[in-house]
Amino acid sequence: MKASGLRKGSVIDEKGALFIVVDMDHRTPGNYRACYQVYLKNLKDGRVIKQRYNPDDEVNEARLEAQKAQYLYHDSSGFHFMDMETYETVILSEEVVGDAKNYIKENSEIKFLYYNNKPVSIELQSRVDLAVTEAPVGLRGDTEGTARKQVTLETGFKLNVPLFIKEGDIITIDTSTGEYVGRA
Repeated sequence: MKASGLRKGSVIDEKGALFIVVDMDHRTPGNYRACYQVYLKNLKDGRVIKQRYNPDDEVNEARLEAQKAQYLYHDSSGFHFMDMETYETVILSEEVVGDAKNYIKENSEIKFLYYNNKPVSIELQSRVDLAVTEAPVGLRGDTEGTARKQVTLETGFKLNVPLFIKEGDIITIDTSTGEYVGRA
């Protein structure tokens, strides 16, 4: 596939590693040829790199298969999931799960992305609802602007939220940015 066909969310095989296109800009710098500046996130370690392509450069698009799975639990050997079609248990390491661990709770359904019959990433919903397990009391009088406090969610993730959120509330979080969206 040509670089001009890349879109956000495309997965490519670059030098033996899988990358997902996070962002891309079409640049036309003065008298020079146009190019695409692409931000690629490594699916294995989560690092983001910047790469430039000419519109007619060839890139290797990776064909990924999505399969439903259910998150069971986490222990010292990794994150345990059950494939919803075969009912087999699949164990993924911390590196493969990455930041998704902050948004998945037991018995929730997710999608695995498989490449060459091997799970390489987890695809989350764009927003998830999680319960607040710890929330300090918000201070009165300090409400000019966007006053925030840090709370702990049921997955152990710590997040800054408005002062009115209290323990036991269920809140919605954007999984792409990790930010508070609103109450559920």
